[in-house]
Amino acid sequence: MSVRTGLGYDSHRLVAGRRLVLGGVELASDRGLDGHSDADALTHAVIDAVLGAAGLGDIGMHFPDSDERWRDADSIALLRSAVGAARGAGYAVVNVDATVVMESPTLGPAREQMRARLADALGLDAGRVNVKATTGEGIGFVGRGEGVAALAIATLDG
Repeated sequence: MSVRTGLGYDSHRLVAGRRLVLGGVELASDRGLDGHSDADALTHAVIDAVLGAAGLGDIGMHFPDSDERWRDADSIALLRSAVGAARGAGYAVVNVDATVVMESPTLGPAREQMRARLADALGLDAGRVNVKATTGEGIGFVGRGEGVAALAIATLDG
């Protein structure tokens, strides 16, 4: 048995005219995240954590933004693919912990739905997935309300 840990990070700019999707859940907002896919920064951080723990590179290697196949892609589907790649390499996801850093809207009302969506894509019980939220306290691009950042750590066993 081999326990491995991976760290993921992603950030996207907030812009008008886009949906705000985090953890596979659409949040009510007048701005959404700018990106090639659905720009779900939380799910992207989880993908990078899973791929990193399995030693399989990063999201950009598997789903490059230069490839039109991934335009407006559902990041939950990309996460399922990353989990499949990790399984193919002999690893199973055991636990994921993630933090979203944003000023607004608050994640509270949607947090359990995000946990459930991520857990389903990871093939885990929701009790093995944690989603936390914090703000930028008025500092940097997040604090100024210009974007969203997310961090995740994944534990895999193989």
